Amino acid sequence: MIYNHFEIKNKDIRKNNFIPGGPPAYFVTIPEYITVHLGNPDDEAENVTIPYIDYIKNVASSELYPTWPENALRANIYAIQSFTLNRVVLEWYRSRGYNFDITNSTLYDHAYVQNRGIYDNIATITDEIFNQYIVKDDQVIPLSAKYCDGRVSKCDGLYQWGTVDLANNGYTPMDILKYYYGDNISVTEAPVGGIGLTYPGEPLKLGDSSLVVLRDQLALNRISDNFPAIPKIPSVSGYFDESTESAVKAFQKVFELPVTGIIDMPTFYKIRQIYVAVTKLSELSTSGSIFEEIYGITLGTLLKGDIRPRATYLQYILNVLSLYYNNIQPISITGIFDEQTRMGLIEFQKIMGLPATGILDSETWNMLYESIRGIFNTLPPQEIYLPLFRYPSIEFKKGMGLERPGVSFIQQMLSYISLTIPEIPLVPENGLFDEETEKAVIAFQTKFGLEPTGTVNEETWNELARIYREQRYGNLITP
Repeated sequence: MIYNHFEIKNKDIRKNNFIPGGPPAYFVTIPEYITVHLGNPDDEAENVTIPYIDYIKNVASSELYPTWPENALRANIYAIQSFTLNRVVLEWYRSRGYNFDITNSTLYDHAYVQNRGIYDNIATITDEIFNQYIVKDDQVIPLSAKYCDGRVSKCDGLYQWGTVDLANNGYTPMDILKYYYGDNISVTEAPVGGIGLTYPGEPLKLGDSSLVVLRDQLALNRISDNFPAIPKIPSVSGYFDESTESAVKAFQKVFELPVTGIIDMPTFYKIRQIYVAVTKLSELSTSGSIFEEIYGITLGTLLKGDIRPRATYLQYILNVLSLYYNNIQPISITGIFDEQTRMGLIEFQKIMGLPATGILDSETWNMLYESIRGIFNTLPPQEIYLPLFRYPSIEFKKGMGLERPGVSFIQQMLSYISLTIPEIPLVPENGLFDEETEKAVIAFQTKFGLEPTGTVNEETWNELARIYREQRYGNLITP
């Protein structure tokens, strides 16, 4: 069981269990449910909402043969998942005014058959890989992985029967995918659930900040190219400021919505609809899309809705600071930058005299980091309790400085481990990957059978986190 609260005793930060894993594509999440329209898009037909994983199993069982080689089945299931996620992430139907995510018409989407049986081997493979999908190397959204049977129908994409021949000739699932979609693809994964970029459930208004606000700001600025009566938002950061409010009011006036300056559900989906219309966004032309703009803007910041590793760093630091500042409340460490985290960050910004935007920009991060390092420096390793920080996709090596917060957490883990393993030297927590830190990393790698490079790559990070958790929490942690 995962507990999403901290137990604070004698200025110790303790956690009973932690959430592992996490993907690089931080605004792509696997939906828990998907709504399927049982017919062509404009047909009067029933909508059914079902668990996403059950949908994938149903489509795969409807379109594939269980007797096919496993590598062929895996390649096809990757294609099914990527196409489905592309529909969901781009809100392909909802942005056009429909109230569903996908249809069961093979003219447009997949063959979903209501209440059909599921093949056991297809269900097993789907359970393994349902959170994985195909991306092009230069993009960040799921590939719209076109496919057809390859016998009766032909298409510019994967041939399902052709995958059988390739698998029988020794092709791996990735070999098969590259055969049809090109060499510039890879398979990545995303977390289940989380905060996506669909309507957040509450209206967006002055003072809010999030990835959703950022997307709407970018969309409004693009729409204003075609509708000059809508003023440009000069500072696109994800913070809902007065210029954003003015743009929203103008948009509402142009498209005959109540002029409130608040992005409620009708305004939210009208922005989607008009953005799709003015950009002529197609499922195959995603390069340069709004998702890539978001990616570029947020490289150095964090916003509500983010699930990159730094979101866990932020939640942990705010929890530590809550012991020292009454205005900052303890925060559940979920790895998702949620509203609770945003409010805690706003309180910290107020305390430090920073703009209270709820955005983790570089200035706010520097102050947060200096605050936690100041606390670390007053406590011995045995009084500091770290949660599980997943690997941040950065190789840590000698010469890295205070701009990399992971260095401090590496030093803390090494220092605690050194209390019981004398071969590993105690490391001063200075936030600098210096010669002493490198020596401790080499000693750790040597002790646990890793290549002694002195660099903390993914393998070393994960092993370091595992040994730390075992020593720090014992049986409280399930690896």
